[in-house]
Amino acid sequence: MKKFFGILLVFVFAICLTGCGKEDKESVLNKLDKEVNNVNGYKLEAEMELINNEDSYKYDVTVSYKKKDNYRVSLRNKTNNHEQIILKNEEGVYVLTPALNKSFKFQSKWPYNNSQSYLLQSVLNDMKNDSKLSMKKIKDCYVFTSKVNYKNNASLTHQEVVVGKDYMIKSVTVLDDDENAGIKVSFKTIDMKAKFDDEYFVLEENMETFMQTSADAESSLNLLDEAIYPMYLPEGTYLETEKTVELDKGSRIILTFSGDESFMLVEEPASRHEDMIVIPTSGDIDIFMDTIAIVDDSSVSWTSSGVEYYLVSSSMGAKELISVAKSISALPISK
Repeated sequence: MKKFFGILLVFVFAICLTGCGKEDKESVLNKLDKEVNNVNGYKLEAEMELINNEDSYKYDVTVSYKKKDNYRVSLRNKTNNHEQIILKNEEGVYVLTPALNKSFKFQSKWPYNNSQSYLLQSVLNDMKNDSKLSMKKIKDCYVFTSKVNYKNNASLTHQEVVVGKDYMIKSVTVLDDDENAGIKVSFKTIDMKAKFDDEYFVLEENMETFMQTSADAESSLNLLDEAIYPMYLPEGTYLETEKTVELDKGSRIILTFSGDESFMLVEEPASRHEDMIVIPTSGDIDIFMDTIAIVDDSSVSWTSSGVEYYLVSSSMGAKELISVAKSISALPISK
């Protein structure tokens, strides 16, 4: 009997040693993979900060996911309370602006065509696809560093992902080569057992649910009596003409810039539609500054502070177009 108990104690001790062994990045990553991908759905709340030079834009983010391939991402700007929704279901990908009773429909590979710092699957996939993934343990957390793919912001090259001892992502910081942060996401709550009705991811249901937020929309619309100019122009580019077209409410302003990298910028007041409209469109979804933009190879369009912008060029690439777009102030400035 004594011999039996002696063998048992040795066995238990061996198990404890095994359980307390130092985990490597593969084992932590595998456990994170199981936590994220072996679920039927999840819901999370997070705070996201976008940093553009000295400017910072903060969002409250709510992500709902249901297997397979149903996503609903609510992005609420913390400064002006403006909310937009990215919705993916079997019919396609949509960007909803409930305050304007308008949505854009994409035939897009979102969210798989770009890194998405607020989606668990996207962050995890970036980690799994990096052959040079690294990990270090800091207190009770595991900190991973991996490459990222931000097609419209190539300066962002890698991310730091903090994984807790429960093998769940706690925060994501996306950085450039100089270790300057461009995106920061802090996950507040994550429910990996969330369940959703099928209607939860239907376009019409979402617009109806959020129509109450549109009641205050018209009072916040900008009548646009003056042009809003970009603060950045490519070298050798200059404002050639400015044309104003009077509308029922406010004005449409058309700015034409000439030079080696010419472009046209159209600005007009955003308007709320009586009936919901769905606009088919092409391009990629990009979150920058205080709003969601639609970006393709020759144009960028977005709505900010009650103004709709359309920036188009036949000689500039998407990178330069985005640089000009991000320099446009929400308030009129002098030329």
